Amino acid sequence: MKHVTLTALAAVATLFTGSAFAQYQGQYLAVIGGTRITPKVQSSDLSPPAPSGTRIDNAHNTQPSAGIGLMLTDHLSVFVPLAPPFKFDVYGRGAIEGVGKIGSVKSLPATQFFQYRMLDPEAAFRPYLGLGITYAYFFRPESSAAQTALTNPGGPATRFKIKSKFAPTVQAGFTYTFSDPYYVDVYYAKTFLKSKVTLSTGQTQDVKINPETIQIGVGTSF
Repeated sequence: MKHVTLTALAAVATLFTGSAFAQYQGQYLAVIGGTRITPKVQSSDLSPPAPSGTRIDNAHNTQPSAGIGLMLTDHLSVFVPLAPPFKFDVYGRGAIEGVGKIGSVKSLPATQFFQYRMLDPEAAFRPYLGLGITYAYFFRPESSAAQTALTNPGGPATRFKIKSKFAPTVQAGFTYTFSDPYYVDVYYAKTFLKSKVTLSTGQTQDVKINPETIQIGVGTSF
């Protein structure tokens, strides 16, 4: 019984402090998992002749994801998340709160992070901070009948576009090596993104999209 207890205590100690030579200079990192992006939209009023207080919001979207990175030193790394396009539904807010969905748009956010990984390279648990640049590419916008009814009643269907932009992104996360060289990777990121919506009617709307990202995955080093 004493032997079993000591063995269990040793296992717990290994879980939290055990060596796992998974992230040191020259190693590549690969992650696969899932990513949710939640826009935190603040929009200006749509320009006249729209009613005062005509604003928009976006729903979140989740996609399978991956990522590839390289340890430049034992503590500094570069990392590029990979994912298929995200599709975001657009909803009316403010004066048009009750109209529901007024369109959708696809986005392919391309980001490169520079990361600082704390603690020793052989530590099982390694928190990290990242700073990156994102190019948010918007494409395939689709308008609903509700949007046309609001902006161009009786006329042709309203079309819109969102300007693709570069924006800074900050990141905080951690890896936990559960069986060298395999680890869990979890991070949160926020992109400070401003853009402009332009309608085929000539109306415009400034938007702060400021998406928040959560990625959870399983990684390996090689």
